[in-house]
Amino acid sequence: MEKCYLCPRGCGVDREKETGVCGMHAAPVVARAGVHLWEEPCISGERGSGTVFFSGCSLRCVFCQNDSISWQRYGAVITVQRLRDIFWELIEKGVHNINLVTPTHFAAAIAEALEQPLPVPVVYNSSGYESVETLKMLEGKIQIYLPDMKYSDNEAAKIYSGAPDYFETAQKAIDEMFRQVGRYRMNEDGTLMERGLIVRHLILPSHLRNTYGVIDWFARRFSPGDAMLSLMSQYIPSGHASQFPKINRTITAREYHKAQEYLFASGIEDGFLQSRKAASDRFVPVFDLEGVLPSE
Repeated sequence: MEKCYLCPRGCGVDREKETGVCGMHAAPVVARAGVHLWEEPCISGERGSGTVFFSGCSLRCVFCQNDSISWQRYGAVITVQRLRDIFWELIEKGVHNINLVTPTHFAAAIAEALEQPLPVPVVYNSSGYESVETLKMLEGKIQIYLPDMKYSDNEAAKIYSGAPDYFETAQKAIDEMFRQVGRYRMNEDGTLMERGLIVRHLILPSHLRNTYGVIDWFARRFSPGDAMLSLMSQYIPSGHASQFPKINRTITAREYHKAQEYLFASGIEDGFLQSRKAASDRFVPVFDLEGVLPSE
């Protein structure tokens, strides 16, 4: 890698020598690799999703619940070969898929690690703030895209993620993801996704119009059977959220029900609505290098 343009920030630094906006050098840094049971039901299934949590982040939202790895960059540097070994170690545990969490800034290493196909689907679990060129580099290596659509309100995107171009950029990225994987496909008993797109949106306190805009966009963009929308209510103030009064709380019952009503009225048929009880820090993984370093 000479100059890095993997993400829309386009900082152009040589990450062999210095860190980019993501806070990372070029070699993969991973904070946890393990069986995860808290994704959407069609991802976690009964045996879990094999999640690999990468450190650093190119979006760096002020409210990130994984602040210890996205902002504070906790994790261990590994090689591309070790990354591929991690995939196989998780597969041997019986996971339904390999789930790459916050992978954007390590896309080049991931593409190399996936040069040989795996026997389970690979899930690209990202902020949605992606470069179309980088996504094209991954074509054929990713079977399930799991992006966020965090904002329809670019002013909120600017305040909380420093990304005033978020909505337009994420729309183009998600269009490219859908082009690659097409309409979603489930397994024979209809419980697990084998290929497709699930778009996540986290309801933010004090920002219902932002949520309405995302629902409106999804309803316009996708027809029944194309993709799934996962409306999430798990927001808890994390990271630097205490510095922003509007988001320094969980969502209220009224906000949850308003978002629910708007979703049901939208005509969207495919997806998930998370229970408001999910707003708890007990669902935040412990980042302790589980599964990252080779066993002795």
